[in-house]
Amino acid sequence: MKEIHEPFKEFKKEFPAVYKGHEALGKTIHEQSGPLPEKIRWLIKIAVSGANGHALALETHILKGKESGLTDDEIKHALLLLIQTAGFPTFMEAYSVFKKMR
Repeated sequence: MKEIHEPFKEFKKEFPAVYKGHEALGKTIHEQSGPLPEKIRWLIKIAVSGANGHALALETHILKGKESGLTDDEIKHALLLLIQTAGFPTFMEAYSVFKKMR
């Protein structure tokens, strides 16, 4: 996947050993630690990053989710679920990130 966030590129360059460890842990958790299908894993990551207001992570998770086959409707549904759990303003922040990416 193309790098979309300059700070992350800088982090990788400045701290290569930390990045490698971070990447290895993420791969193990995402790919080898349970039975959830890939699309579901990305929907969860989209919801978590959206609920926590992590716009950069949300952008990355949306892009990777789309690469795994997620549709815009599936992503929007995951974001809509934030309204009742994390609040309407949190949803609107996440939805704004999604809309800017289109």
